[in-house]
Amino acid sequence: MRSLLVLFLFCTPVRAGEVNSDALKRLVHQDCGSCHGLTLKGGLGPDLRMETLAHYDREGLASVILNGVPGTPMPPWEPLMSDDEALWIAQYLLTGESE
Repeated sequence: MRSLLVLFLFCTPVRAGEVNSDALKRLVHQDCGSCHGLTLKGGLGPDLRMETLAHYDREGLASVILNGVPGTPMPPWEPLMSDDEALWIAQYLLTGESE
């Protein structure tokens, strides 16, 4: 399933330096939700709601997304997404909004 979502994410045309916010929202709720729960309240992975992520800043959370968490099921997403996309996802998780 991840490969289909990633394929959709990267086959959707966007201009350089832009992110496809609709595709990234789907990625968060479907692909991340497969481990973190469809409502992002936790599952195999921890709760991803704003109140539980408040100790992160945007860059720190983007780093977790890109690099994964060694010794846990959280994979590194760096091979599959750009820094800008990881920053967008971090912002979305921390505030519920995109920039």
